[in-house]
Order: sequence, then structure tokens, then C-alpha cells
Amino acid sequence: MKDKRILYVSSEVVPYLPETEISSMSFEAPKMVNKQGGQIRIFMPRYGNINERRHQLHEVIRLSGINLVINDLDMPLIIKVASIPKERIQVYFIDNEEYFKRKATLTDEDGKLFDDNDERAIFFAKGVIETVKKLNWSPDIIHVNGWLASLLPLYLKEFYKNEPLFTESKIVTSVYNQSFDGTLDKNMINKVKFDNVDESKIESLVNPTYNNLMKIAIDHSDALIKGSSDLPQELDDYLGATDKPVLDYYPLEDFADQYTEFYNTKVLD
Repeated sequence: MKDKRILYVSSEVVPYLPETEISSMSFEAPKMVNKQGGQIRIFMPRYGNINERRHQLHEVIRLSGINLVINDLDMPLIIKVASIPKERIQVYFIDNEEYFKRKATLTDEDGKLFDDNDERAIFFAKGVIETVKKLNWSPDIIHVNGWLASLLPLYLKEFYKNEPLFTESKIVTSVYNQSFDGTLDKNMINKVKFDNVDESKIESLVNPTYNNLMKIAIDHSDALIKGSSDLPQELDDYLGATDKPVLDYYPLEDFADQYTEFYNTKVLD
């Protein structure tokens, strides 16, 4: 992976949030590419329960200051950055007072999904892309992890389809078993349609369940990875029916060679 540019976009990353399949892989995969001489960037949301002082987050003024339009509302984009100790890896945090100040990630203290998680997902996707544009950094691969990041492939292929920076970028989505009960806001499809996304591309968002969100990501990715050993049967079948490259699940201790070969022979080839 020497000199290859890989953008990792994740809903959670160790050490900023507790260890899960997603947060661990979102650290280990970039670390692997970094050791192989690749260039990496990691993006995640700046949830309010991330300790900014302990992790030494600081705002990047030159990247902050633009507004993103979410459902006809101007929402200020704030970019913060930190370095993972000992790894020389920079992590960029997408922040906004309205969406990410609360001291939690995706659910309240009763385990109920936040009502605006759909808008947070839209904001995160657009915020990542706008920041990478400001960095003028053209990735060879964009690797997406976690359902809050699942709109990124859609926005890259539809809303930003004429953006030259991403013309050659290949999108990989890892599909995990970290789902949620119920649905996001039923008006989500209209909020995405507001960005001139063709309704035929997002019909499944009429019912924004976890499975349907991930189907949207699968549809707009170039290659897929099974991030969990057991996936919802509906998604496992959906992956089985695609003609895109799909890498089977590999645990953390065995993934490195498999991911490297997949990137080189199935994604970049």
C-alpha cells in the first residue's frame, strides 16, 4: 500500500470511544496501511462524550467556518484534529454544536435513538467531503465504517458526482452487525431529496431501518467487506446477490494480509 492514499470514515474509532468491532477495525486498518507506507486520513464525529482535553483535540480554523445546508437550514461546520499517541496518525473530527454537543453518541440514557440521527448522518457525510476538498487531498480508496457514515457513498456518487477530486476514488464499505431497532426519522428521504438526490436511488429510505441504510451504502460502493462474522440475514443475502467484490469476515488477528490483498487486487485493480 506504499504511497496509496486511503480515507477512513468511521462512526467510531479507538481510543476516542470504547472498543467495538467498528472502533477497533477503524484504528487497526489505518495503522496497518500507515506501517506499509500508505498515506491515511481518519474522520469521525466529535461526539460530546469524547474528552477533548485528555485527547488533545484542537480546532483547525482554516478548515472550519463553512456552513452546510441540511434540510434548508445552515449548520456551521467545525473541524477539530488530534493525533493518536505513538502512531503518528491524525484524526479529523466533524463537529457542530447542534448535532454533536450532547454527552452521548447515538442514543440517549434510555437507549433511545436521537431524533436527529438522520440529519447527523447527512451532516457527517457532507462535512467529511467538504473538509477533504479543503485539504485538496484525493484519496485512492475511501473506506466507510458504521451506519452513521453510511450516507457517504451515496453523497459521493450523487451529490458530489461532478467533484474532480474524487473521480478516481474507489469506495469500500464494511458491513457490520451493529444495528439499531426501529427506524430513523421517517422524513429522512425528503431531507436527502432536498440535496437533489434522485428519489429512485433512495427508495428504501422511505423506511430508514438499519438494513435499508446499509443497502444504500452497498448500492453506491465499489467493493464491500463483511465486518462481522454474523450479519443480519437480509444483508447477508443482499451482499450475496451483488456483482461487486466482497471480502469475507476476518477477525482482527488475521485481517491485515486479507485487507491488503483485497485493496490491491479487487479495489484498485
